Amino acid sequence: GSGEGAAGAWPRSPLAPGEVITAQSGAFERDPQESSTTDEELSRAGSPGSRGGGGSSTTPDYGEKRLPQALIIGVKKGGTRALLEAIRAHPDVRAVGTEPHFFDRNYEKGLEWYRNVMPKTLEGQITMEKTPSYFVTNEAPKRIHSMAKDTKLIVVVRNPVTRAISDYTQTLSKKPEIPTFEVLAFKNRTLGLIDASWSAIRIGIYALHLENWLQYFPLSQILFVSGERLITDPAGEMAKVQDFLGLKRIVTEKHFYFNKTKGFPCLKKPEDSSAPRCLGKSKGRTHPKIDPDVIHRLRKFYKPFNVMFYQMTGQDFQWEQEESDK
Repeated sequence: GSGEGAAGAWPRSPLAPGEVITAQSGAFERDPQESSTTDEELSRAGSPGSRGGGGSSTTPDYGEKRLPQALIIGVKKGGTRALLEAIRAHPDVRAVGTEPHFFDRNYEKGLEWYRNVMPKTLEGQITMEKTPSYFVTNEAPKRIHSMAKDTKLIVVVRNPVTRAISDYTQTLSKKPEIPTFEVLAFKNRTLGLIDASWSAIRIGIYALHLENWLQYFPLSQILFVSGERLITDPAGEMAKVQDFLGLKRIVTEKHFYFNKTKGFPCLKKPEDSSAPRCLGKSKGRTHPKIDPDVIHRLRKFYKPFNVMFYQMTGQDFQWEQEESDK
């Protein structure tokens, strides 16, 4: 009926207590750099003799395809692409450039299909992939655990208010006709009731999603990377990532330079290519101006969940502090 239209494109889910949303479809997908892997790209990557989408000109044609030992599982608009590009500069890491979406959309294709999508690796190299929607997919933890219970998991998190606005901005660039952020964020604006079933807001309730993962994986197998620090101190965050993966600290400050136009760090010339590598135009978009009252209400909404997340992870990401500085 009349309630559909542009707002009907947004995935919404019922708010059962403790329930975790499944992967979104529709309006929040298909960013060329974030979640645009097509079946055609994947079948190309998985075809015999392919180089597995490693994306690097030095991907060896020898070695063998292995299931990944480490996954970047989230979160969308947190900085997962920046992290993937940085870790791929490490000679002991081979990663798929495209997002396989195996544990959410393509699971019925089987592990052999998944293995075929991977790049070839040599003994001692780590195979990786990133699909940010895994973090909010109900079935993903169990499926990954049944592939290999010692899989290492990396989650890039950022202030959930900024993340939601970034998520909205991405969709707005593709669907300019959608309602305003303010309209979508509230069930009832007058009463200030936030609509937590809207995926842009739902994804940022990190504590809720993490609960699902902790049923299958110990905290020691999950690394939480700060999306904010990935911008202000990329080398520091990358040191933690390399330690977590058991790698020598090879990706250091000499790999990064700050791009003033973009407003975030870019990789200096990777070993295998002739040019510095900055993320594409879909990264670092200017956010629309959001009513300060809406931001204030969202901060209040997220605060208890953030505190719970800090307690669960044993890490304080200082999102509240960051806001009181503004």
